[in-house]
Amino acid sequence: MDRSLIRKEVIPFFKILGSLFLATIIIDALLHQFGLVWIGRWLGIPGTILILLSFLYSMRKRKKISFGKPKQLLVLHETLTWIGALLILVHAGIHVYTILPWLALIAMLVNVISGMTGKFLLDRSRRFMAEKRQAYLTQGLSEKEVEKRLFWDATTFDLMKKWRAVHLPITLAFAVLGITHILSIFLFWQWR
Repeated sequence: MDRSLIRKEVIPFFKILGSLFLATIIIDALLHQFGLVWIGRWLGIPGTILILLSFLYSMRKRKKISFGKPKQLLVLHETLTWIGALLILVHAGIHVYTILPWLALIAMLVNVISGMTGKFLLDRSRRFMAEKRQAYLTQGLSEKEVEKRLFWDATTFDLMKKWRAVHLPITLAFAVLGITHILSIFLFWQWR
């Protein structure tokens, strides 16, 4: 029970985020290796579609739709968002050459990170803190001693709770920037 919140929850969070970037690098390298770089240009479309489909969870949560179980839709939301973000990162890695796509990409990354914070850190961390508190109390430690031992974990947890203030506005910013990027493609595409 001596494992800290950072080792138990925060480090695995960064491993999952790192896997997104590593998968992006591997896919991009493979596209270059096999002379298929042009595919990256088109990966933004399925990536965007997957991210849009991930909003089924948000619609269910806000009672805009009634089908699907919330827990299953949450798993679908996380999976579709991760894969969609991967496709968009590969797309951006090949074709980001102006400010608007960069801004949309940064907004997407901040959005993914803030969403992962909610999923992977808060619920698990809340349970971890409760279990650790109970274990200390079971060992016969006083409330004051328990608070002292949990200080750094509690401080870490309090910082992580601020994710909600970021996730929704960043989702909106990402949507606006993404739509603007898509519209600019339609405006400036050399249709032949």
